[in-house]
Amino acid sequence: MSADPYRSRTIRQGIARYRRAIRDYYEDLWERLPEELESPEFERRLAFLRHEVRAGDRALDLGCGAGDFTAALAQAGAVVVGVDVARAAIERARARHPSLDFRLVPIEGPLPFEDNSFELVWASEVIEHVADTARWLSEVRRVLVPAGRLLVTTPSHGRLRVAISGVARFSEPLGDHLHLYTKGSLQTLLEEFGFSEVEVRAGAGPPLLRRSLYSRAVR
Repeated sequence: MSADPYRSRTIRQGIARYRRAIRDYYEDLWERLPEELESPEFERRLAFLRHEVRAGDRALDLGCGAGDFTAALAQAGAVVVGVDVARAAIERARARHPSLDFRLVPIEGPLPFEDNSFELVWASEVIEHVADTARWLSEVRRVLVPAGRLLVTTPSHGRLRVAISGVARFSEPLGDHLHLYTKGSLQTLLEEFGFSEVEVRAGAGPPLLRRSLYSRAVR
C-alpha cells in the first residue's frame, strides 16, 4: 500500500507549525522573564555539574538560557559553547557573559557541530521540553566523543508525588513541559539510546517526594 502524499505533506506542515509555535513561545518567555531570575534548584544543579566537569573538557551547554551554567563550566576550566533555540535567551546570555561563546540553534535541529565535538554535554531542565526526544538524543550522541559524558537534570515525577498533586500541576495544557520523567523512565530512555554506565538519582525534597533527577550517562 503506497503512502498518501497529501497526508504526508499535511503532517509535515503540522509539525512545522508546531515548531514555530514552540519557538515563538520561548522567545516571548525569555523576553518577559526578569533579569535576575532565580533558577529552581540552581545550587544543587551547580554542585552536580562541578563534580562532573574536568578542566580541558570541550563542553556543550545545551539549552543554556541566560548562560549561568555555561559560565560555571568555563570557570571550571572547560572550553564551552552555550546554545539555545530562543534568540532572546542568547542575547541575555551574551549580555551577562560577554566573553563566552553563545549560539542560536534551530529548534528543528540538527545541532551545528561536527561529530565527536564534545567530551561533555550538559542539559539542565531541557529534556522535559523536547518534542522529538529521539532526534534530540541522537544528536547528543552524535556530537559526543566516544566515552563522552551526558549530564541531564529534569523534574522528578514519581508515582507518589503525582498521585498527591495530580498530573495537571506538572503538565499544564498551555505549559511547555511535554514529558514527565521518573527515575526509572529516564534510565530506560538513556539505555535504549545506547548510553552506558547510566546513573540516575533523585534529590531535593523528602524521600518518595523528590523534586529533581540528576543523571550521568556515557556514550
